[in-house]
Amino acid sequence: MFDFQKKKQYDFGFIAADDDRDIEVVRLKKESRQGIWAESLKLVRDIILIIAVFVLLGVFVAQPVVVEGTSMLPVLHDGERLLVNKLVYYKFKGVKWGHIERGDIIVFWYPKEPDKSYVKRVIGMPGETVEVRNGKILINGTELNEPYLDKEHNQNLPSFPPRKVDEHYFFVMGDNRDNSSDSRYWGLVPEKYVYGKAFFRYWKPQDAGFLDHGDYNIEPPKDIAEEEKER
Repeated sequence: MFDFQKKKQYDFGFIAADDDRDIEVVRLKKESRQGIWAESLKLVRDIILIIAVFVLLGVFVAQPVVVEGTSMLPVLHDGERLLVNKLVYYKFKGVKWGHIERGDIIVFWYPKEPDKSYVKRVIGMPGETVEVRNGKILINGTELNEPYLDKEHNQNLPSFPPRKVDEHYFFVMGDNRDNSSDSRYWGLVPEKYVYGKAFFRYWKPQDAGFLDHGDYNIEPPKDIAEEEKER
């Protein structure tokens, strides 16, 4: 007659998650802990990726080097920082990604002591004959135009006998000819010892910028040019 079974009742105005399945239950403390953990993992992941990219760049693409000494004055000064492009001379299964050109400022292992590295400019290419006559550079008998030289650092004007550059070797010199240990004294640089081309100076800031390759239109000596005109 009377239904004494207690019925399930809710306080007026109370809403439960079961009333609407679209209601999202948020537990702030738990969610905050999960959010911090997730963001921490993402940060660690990003740091690892950044480090990996810098390592790959340093190994295969670019490497910072410090200029020591004054052999490349006036273009490079002692203590300056350069970026060296390692990819330009990289070889993979005999295939080159780039090649060395006259005028390149290269970084290489010193042939006499391979644990030391030098920075010099490429003057003579494989197969050419390089001669220094009264301070002037002759390539296969014709004078090399070198507008980057400074008379202040080239006053001795020495002479050296002709030297044939072997295949896979290079004749290198410093721009400060009066104070440079280079191919004139210790010989040629093997191609395999070259590990990069200096292309950008990033320190000191006032001198920051790309390095000039130079213009190398080799002009024949005046006497030869005059004889050709007469013919």
